[in-house]
Amino acid sequence: MDGKSVAVALVLCLLSMAGSEGKALEKTQGRGSQCQCISTHSRFIPPKMVQDVRLSQRGPHCKNMEIIATLADGREVCLEPTALWVRLTIKALMAR
Repeated sequence: MDGKSVAVALVLCLLSMAGSEGKALEKTQGRGSQCQCISTHSRFIPPKMVQDVRLSQRGPHCKNMEIIATLADGREVCLEPTALWVRLTIKALMAR
């Protein structure tokens, strides 16, 4: 396989893994006081795949800090706040 084929295969593999874990609950009206993430994703996601990131601090609605990334294809993925790559990415975003 040439380099482009390997890169395409790697991206497709990462995309399929991103959809397998870290699901966010669907937003519904009237729900308001509970966590949004039912599981978290800790494997690396390339920054080019991330369109937006939302931080939800812990509080009375949820005891966990939640980091929800919106991917380029529109899916929402809950990221593991303790993962090193997540912490470094958030730190870089906050510095901007």
